[in-house]
Amino acid sequence: MPRFLITDYDFHDVDLEVGLLREAGMEVSTAQCKTEEDVIAAARGYDGVLTQYAPMNAKVFGARPEVRIVSRFGAGFDTVNVSDAKKHGVWVANSPDYGVGEVATHALALALSLVRHVAFYDRDIRRANWHYTSAGVLRRPAELTLGVLGLGRIGKRMASIARETFREVIACDPYIPDSDFPPYVRRVDRATLFRESDLVSSHVPLNDETRGLVDAKSLASMKRGSWIVNTARGGVVDIDALVEALDAEQLDGAALDVLPVEPPPAGHRLLSHPRVILTPHAAFYSAEAERELRRKAAQNLVDWATTGRPRYVVSEGRA
Repeated sequence: MPRFLITDYDFHDVDLEVGLLREAGMEVSTAQCKTEEDVIAAARGYDGVLTQYAPMNAKVFGARPEVRIVSRFGAGFDTVNVSDAKKHGVWVANSPDYGVGEVATHALALALSLVRHVAFYDRDIRRANWHYTSAGVLRRPAELTLGVLGLGRIGKRMASIARETFREVIACDPYIPDSDFPPYVRRVDRATLFRESDLVSSHVPLNDETRGLVDAKSLASMKRGSWIVNTARGGVVDIDALVEALDAEQLDGAALDVLPVEPPPAGHRLLSHPRVILTPHAAFYSAEAERELRRKAAQNLVDWATTGRPRYVVSEGRA
């Protein structure tokens, strides 16, 4: 009987996953691992793991050669060192398409809140400042350019639902062929994207190429009074550079659903910055999306145990 470990989770429970695995005849246990050492101790004797934030790398794979598959809750897999997994013959799987609509809708909601100063008005009113100009000058969305950084599933959906609101949608993604660019999206390089966009929305994965991609140079090249939205991964944006651009009024505002450290430590500058909107890594969330995410992540383990291959492959392992 295959044995699987749920290394960690921040859901209220994992009854769905446990039920799905046990119904398929698998043995399953749960833990709340935070470190590599936690995973190594908990995963002894298990064939595979279902993981959320626990680190999975060469140290873990070397200490636990019995682990043959890692399935991650989520589309991103930056907590799993895929290169290390390949070297140790470990399968890596994810849930790539569970919350596309939710994330894109959340990104658009944040974008419109910035452009229309919705959250800023709310803060002013609560401070007894009631006037339509209190939050600054508003600009007409139909005269603005939206830049989409990364045109994968979510980036495409963002472009689609935003195109009737903004004057133009441009996008940068060197890994998407021209044939995959919708006709209503103009392809540009990264420098042009930042230079021409009034608002940039990030939809790229986190890896060595994208870490700190939205940096001081990129922000300085943007139009004065522009905006940044990030619903991708916290490490994509250089937070120090972002705050400096906000303080210098190079940016009018920023809306972040993801941060390099979550939650941010007490006293962090973002928490009190008047031109920043924060949401708690919630862009993926709806009751339906959460169920889909969890079911697909667990199903990867069942498929691997019964067919030798998970449904949503990030990286192949040994047979």
